[in-house]
Amino acid sequence: MLVLTRKQAETIHIGDDIVIKVIQTGRGSIKIGVEAPGAVRVLRGEVVEEAAKHSATSQAQVSTRVVRPTKPAKKAGETIRFGAV
Repeated sequence: MLVLTRKQAETIHIGDDIVIKVIQTGRGSIKIGVEAPGAVRVLRGEVVEEAAKHSATSQAQVSTRVVRPTKPAKKAGETIRFGAV
């Protein structure tokens, strides 16, 4: 991890398209601005963590359905019919 020290109004450039600017500093927190192309998602860490928790919970609640062939193919190129088990 690269660790940088910046003062208010100073910037950090990432590649050609992303600029991070220190907007305001205070006791125990800083306010930053991020300029990035629309195709780049910029999310706070806690939002990503919450989405991951929600996704894991949703995945656990989704029932899975196994699909197996009802009869195996006998010849090369023969179509296999599938049915739910």
